[in-house]
Amino acid sequence: MEITTEMIKELREATGAGILDCRKALTDANGDFEKAVDLLREKGVATAAKRADRTASQGVVELYSHGDGRVGVIVEVNCETDFVARSEDFRKLAHEIALQIAAAAPQYVKEDEIPADVLEHETEIARARAKEEGKPEAVMDKIVAGRLEKFKDEAVLLRQAYIRDEELTIEKLVLQTIGTTGENIIIRRFQRWELGESIGE
Repeated sequence: MEITTEMIKELREATGAGILDCRKALTDANGDFEKAVDLLREKGVATAAKRADRTASQGVVELYSHGDGRVGVIVEVNCETDFVARSEDFRKLAHEIALQIAAAAPQYVKEDEIPADVLEHETEIARARAKEEGKPEAVMDKIVAGRLEKFKDEAVLLRQAYIRDEELTIEKLVLQTIGTTGENIIIRRFQRWELGESIGE
């Protein structure tokens, strides 16, 4: 199938990838647009992994207020250069992350930030629940491990399903933007406040 300039342009607009990468993806996908997008996503993720050890000290502190001031979020997202920090792709990512935090209320950025005592507590809860449900001892550990993974999927921002696309995790969303910007991107920290949440605690 002939790869036209129009097809390359369309793919470039959809993915932000370079002309040569778009041409190659379309050729490899035999002109299938969706397949070409997937190929570029995979390439972006692979490229992103190589950039993970580069210093990211530029970026933005994104502020977001939701539900007429009922929920407030502040998140710091870092990249390598001021140029990328000002780019539309990067700003959009920072905004989407703030929206995610407001909607899905994560507690940690990364899995290794979960304190050992919290994991222990969640393990005890999962085990007690499995016993209460009368689950056989032979599968108890497997059930507990599964529930612990589910807890991490909900509590850890990078593991959460993206609110606009359940197929994507926040980590993959970040990796895609790393692929399009060509820089390492890190979600440094965040804080989420909800009106009245600490009253009566």
